Amino acid sequence: MPPCNRLGQNCRRVHCETVANVSLLRECGWFCVSERPPSSRLPDAAEKNLAQRLTPPQLWPFVQLARLDRPVGWQLLLAPCWWSSALASIGRHHGPQWAHLLLFLLGAMLMRGAGSTYNDIVDRHIDAKVARTRGRPLPSGRVSVYAAKVFLVLQALGGLLVLLAFNRFTVGLGIASLAIVAIYPFMKRVTSWPQLVLGFAFAWGGLMGWAAQYGALSLAAVSVYAAAIVWTIGYDTIYALQDSVDDAIVGVRSTARLFGGQVRLAVALFYGAAVALLALAMVLAPTGMLGWLGLAGFAGHLAWQVRSIRPGDNAQSLKLFRSNRDAGLLLFGGLLLAAFAAMGG
Repeated sequence: MPPCNRLGQNCRRVHCETVANVSLLRECGWFCVSERPPSSRLPDAAEKNLAQRLTPPQLWPFVQLARLDRPVGWQLLLAPCWWSSALASIGRHHGPQWAHLLLFLLGAMLMRGAGSTYNDIVDRHIDAKVARTRGRPLPSGRVSVYAAKVFLVLQALGGLLVLLAFNRFTVGLGIASLAIVAIYPFMKRVTSWPQLVLGFAFAWGGLMGWAAQYGALSLAAVSVYAAAIVWTIGYDTIYALQDSVDDAIVGVRSTARLFGGQVRLAVALFYGAAVALLALAMVLAPTGMLGWLGLAGFAGHLAWQVRSIRPGDNAQSLKLFRSNRDAGLLLFGGLLLAAFAAMGG
C-alpha cells in the first residue's frame, strides 16, 4: 500500500496533531496545518513586548508584519550602522554623532519592517506550511495581501525620509541596498546559502555609518561590512535550526540544513572570521584600547554561543539568536567609549 494511503487522508493538507511520521509527509509532498487558531502572539515573538502592549488588538497583525513584536531583527540590522558610525567618529576625533545614531535607529526599525512585510508577501504560501510561521498575519488570513502592500509602501516612504537626511553619497548607497532586499526572499528556493544574501542586506549599515560622515567609503568600512556579513550568516544559521524539519518537508534550503551535523563548527568559523575582519577594521582605523576591549567582549560572547548550540533544541536556538543583540552592543560600547576618548585628539 502506498505511504500516502497509510496516512488515511485524501487531501494534501493534514493536521499536524494527527501525523505520527513526518517522513511520510516528505515522501508524499504533503504539508500539515494546525487545528489550533492562530495566537495573537507568534512563537518567536518577545514575551510582554512593548509594541503589542501599546497597540490596539485590531492593529496587532501590522505590528507582526513589521516584526515590532520581535525587536531583535531591527536591533541586529542597526548594529553594523552604529559600529561603522562610531569607528568613523574615532577617526575624525569629534565624538559620537548622536543625530546619525538616532537616524540609523529610526531607519533600521522602518526598513526592517518594510523588508519583513515584503518577505511575508512573497513567502505567504511557504509560511502556511511551516509550524513556526503559519500563524503570521498573511498565511493565517488576518491581513489581506492588498493591505500588506499598502503597509509596505508606507514603511518604505518613512525609510526614504530618514535616508534623505544624509549626504548625497549615503542616499545613493542606501538606495542600492534595495536590490539585495528584493531578491532575498527567493534565495531559499534556489540556494542553500540564503543566509549569505541576508548578510549582504543586514550588514549594509557597515558601509552606511562610515559614508554618512566621510561621504565616501574606505577599506575600514568594507572590513566592517564583511565582518557583519559573516556574523549574520552565523547567527541566522542558528536561527534556521528551528525550522530544519519543516524546511526539509517543504523544500526550503538553508545553511542549517546544509551544514547538518557540522553546524557548530561552521558557526564557529563564521564567527571567527567576523572577529578577524573587525580586528582588521580597527587596525586600519585605530581605536585604542577601549575599542579592543569591546571587540574582546564581542568575541567572548560569540564563543559562548558556539559552545551553547544544541541542534534540535528550538528554544535554545532562539535564545542564542536573540543574544546577538547583546554581542553587538558589547562591541558598540567599546567603540563608543573610544569615540569619546578620541575627541579633540
